[in-house]
Amino acid sequence: MQLFIFIFSLTLLFLIFTLLIYFALNNLFKFQKITPSELKLSVIVAAKNEEENIPNLISALKQQSYDSKLFEVIIVDDNSTDNTFEAAKLSTADSPEFQVIKAYDKTYDAKKGALDIGIKYSSNPYIVITDADCLPSANWLKAMAKSFNSGNDFVFGIAPFFQTNSIINKISSFENLRSQIIMFALAKLGFPYSASARSFGFTKSAFEKISGYKNTTETLSGDDDLLLREAVKHNLKIGLCSTPNAFVYSNTKSSYAEYVKQKLRHTSTSLHYSLMNKIILGIWHLINIVLVVSALLTFISSVFILPVFLKIMLDLFLINSFQRNFGYRFNPFEMLFLQIIYEFQLIYFFIFARKYSTRW
Repeated sequence: MQLFIFIFSLTLLFLIFTLLIYFALNNLFKFQKITPSELKLSVIVAAKNEEENIPNLISALKQQSYDSKLFEVIIVDDNSTDNTFEAAKLSTADSPEFQVIKAYDKTYDAKKGALDIGIKYSSNPYIVITDADCLPSANWLKAMAKSFNSGNDFVFGIAPFFQTNSIINKISSFENLRSQIIMFALAKLGFPYSASARSFGFTKSAFEKISGYKNTTETLSGDDDLLLREAVKHNLKIGLCSTPNAFVYSNTKSSYAEYVKQKLRHTSTSLHYSLMNKIILGIWHLINIVLVVSALLTFISSVFILPVFLKIMLDLFLINSFQRNFGYRFNPFEMLFLQIIYEFQLIYFFIFARKYSTRW
């Protein structure tokens, strides 16, 4: 009887959580219009061994619908061992708004140090960050400027993966979708905890107010999440860039081993979230795992199939309702199959993430 009460109490909590997520996202994605803005932006890109990718990013930035006189792009070569610097210089030779520099004398290790140099080198009051292997949509800068224009100190946008038919791509893309659903919903509910560095921005004054990356050195990653944590500590205003056709795309890893390594590194950052966010996320993921595992209790009573069935139906409803808002399309069979993989991967990533906090 106690087990029955426990499982169905968690089912009720899952229903409440899901409804909160649904209404938060439904409110977020109401009709939005990109209004004209003339804010001056500095786009900062840290590039390490991105010789093949950097020309594509530069091309996408040149095609932005935002007035080229209103933004500059600073590409920081982070001690590459390939021809990243030369490729970037060649691709930007005819564009005065682009500057390519090298990351000499970094204050911080890894990517944070390169970004820090680019931010110090920038001349505009609004900083926008993306990665060297990304392809921003044409309206990206215009949408980010709109978010800043609303008085936000920090903003982050939607960053999906290009979808292909490979199983690695499907697993990676679905995990990204589920992560962004929770990430944007909790931010909308007043509990921002994570952002994608592929579409991230802040005012230079806000960056200086939180002492830049000084208080985010617990792990080599976290140039986005831990910076956001510091912004929340200082009661800065966090905005969400959810404008359609303003996504920043990138490709998934080509092998499962590379994907797992990347996710372990990212998950290691979550160990340094605020206590409140760790509690909220911990409860949410625990509920999901218990409801999945409760399917094994059907040998005790067939009634235990109800929580699992309800979870599956609500998962499919939530994902199907908002997947296009995040740049994805999965069919019901894929959603069901990938959701199961997603739940159990969370356990693995959490258990083994700690040893990756010092790797890059």
